[in-house]
Amino acid sequence: MPAGEAYYRGFEQGPIRPPSEARSLLIRVTRNCPWNRCRFCPVYKDTDFSRRPLAHVLADIEAVAAWVETFDPGAVRRPQAQDGSGSPSLSGPAAPSGPPSDPGAENAAWNWYRSGMKSVFLQDANPLAVPPAEMIAILSLLKERFPGIERITTYARSRTVARIEPEELAKMGAAGLARVHIGFETGADEILRFMDKGVTKALQIEGGRKIRAAGMQLSAYYMPGLGGRRLWRENALETADLMNQVDPHFIRLRTLAIPDHLVLAEDVAAGRFEKANDIETAQEVLLFLESLDGITSTVVSDHILNLFEDVGGKLPGDRDAMTAEIRAFLALGPEEQVLYRIARRAGLVRGLSDLDDPQRYDRAQRLVRELNVTPGNVDAVTDQMVKRFI
Repeated sequence: MPAGEAYYRGFEQGPIRPPSEARSLLIRVTRNCPWNRCRFCPVYKDTDFSRRPLAHVLADIEAVAAWVETFDPGAVRRPQAQDGSGSPSLSGPAAPSGPPSDPGAENAAWNWYRSGMKSVFLQDANPLAVPPAEMIAILSLLKERFPGIERITTYARSRTVARIEPEELAKMGAAGLARVHIGFETGADEILRFMDKGVTKALQIEGGRKIRAAGMQLSAYYMPGLGGRRLWRENALETADLMNQVDPHFIRLRTLAIPDHLVLAEDVAAGRFEKANDIETAQEVLLFLESLDGITSTVVSDHILNLFEDVGGKLPGDRDAMTAEIRAFLALGPEEQVLYRIARRAGLVRGLSDLDDPQRYDRAQRLVRELNVTPGNVDAVTDQMVKRFI
């Protein structure tokens, strides 16, 4: 146990979760990232990884249960008293004192209660780094207290998953872990090495397949732009091949952005990495989608960093519709491409068809004029606009 961890200090939440978990209860199992070296990642830098004591994680769950019970008596399944009397009790392992001692737990419980209490997301970057027995205890308590939960999900590193025995993963699935989010980012080993991802394509395949074999859903992430201008084709083709070999339930796009504090920003300044612009990244995504073959994944582009937030659908049937929008953008003249790029980076549109709205189109035109954007300076302008979303 890390120094200073002997006593429970209250409910904790980590800094991030996937957009798809916006309505989920966030339960922090580990703090930060055990690898924390990826050159493209802005999260968890200058922080140490630690595993929270199991008793503290269970106490967080009990604290949420106590607060939910104050909002809606009967909404939480109460355990039987230890003396066998059958009288209800919310006491459990390292149980907190309950309301009103922990405002963090109260806020989390209230937001989750208002959202319907259907899903839980386990934080931070790699909760599967805890011993499998501890993970199963966490999952079991969640299902015990909140029988209405429909989905429990988590982030994980593919290297960590590859080390877990298949039977242990299967037990986690049986205990309630329904979906695992893994940041593949790329399937190109050259890019993985340069970005210091700490994993190989082969390990990504192994980890992804093990999640599927355990009966859990796999949400795999692809990062357009991670190969830069030199390796954009490799990024598209090798990542598509990775996805083809794993067949994840979800493929989620997260386009590369480079805020100034990244290690990768130093590589850009030193000329070791040349960032692709929106046009080049659109070409890469098009090649990636065209190269997916023999899988039934659902493609999701649910992030503000993506040039086309509305490009998505289930393979193989929706591929033509997804690629058609990208082709339409690439066929635009330079001025119209500038207009869309500025509109998108300003958050005025989610996709190309949104510019069919005259009001949005006019707003985009005014913004282009106000910022004095031209085809010659649009890359620099949009790079700065994107940084505010990081």
